[in-house]
Amino acid sequence: MSRTVRIAPSLLAADLGRFKEELAIIEEGGADWLHVDVMDGVFVPNLTFGAKVIETCRRLTKLPLDCHLMVVEPEKYFDSFAKAGADLITIHVETAPHLHRQVMRIKELGLKAGATLNPSTSLETVREIAADLDLLLVMTVNPGYGAQKFIPATVGKVARARQLLDAAGSHALLEVDGGIARETIQSVWRAGADTFVAGNAVFSAKDPKAEIAALRALCAEQA
Repeated sequence: MSRTVRIAPSLLAADLGRFKEELAIIEEGGADWLHVDVMDGVFVPNLTFGAKVIETCRRLTKLPLDCHLMVVEPEKYFDSFAKAGADLITIHVETAPHLHRQVMRIKELGLKAGATLNPSTSLETVREIAADLDLLLVMTVNPGYGAQKFIPATVGKVARARQLLDAAGSHALLEVDGGIARETIQSVWRAGADTFVAGNAVFSAKDPKAEIAALRALCAEQA
């Protein structure tokens, strides 16, 4: 099956003092999505963006907003984020004991729904819902901070995730997040991922447009 490469720069790595300019650069540079990391300081040891930032992003860019909720009780955010302009909401299975209900609620709001797994969380936690997902996000670092080192052992997990989705007949995209750069993107592409969150690699590059193109090309070489 042919796969389309999607590069989703993470807002976490952007210079917020140049917010509008940074968004324009990645949009003009060919980014497919904007990945927005939402952290509550409880589930992960950091505090980041809320609905107001989503609203601002929606006003400044046409890119799909890929909102990754690293929060406890994620359902509290669904309505406000949908109203603010999110396109996709992804929630952690570790904070979603009623995952099916929560995924269905996101879809009821007219958004795409995804599930996220920490590096140590088993793929078995999403097996029963795989066919209902629009996206499965496999973390390739432990969430909470940007610019972390890629965990090599997660490559095998991405490959197993691809097998799980295929076996379920799921059309879900397979996203990876954490330490994605020129040195790591090929391994997870070969393992079956199609959507890549790249924060530091893109926003810290001298030429973000060239970096996005380079990341995409490294996948295309192995297509």
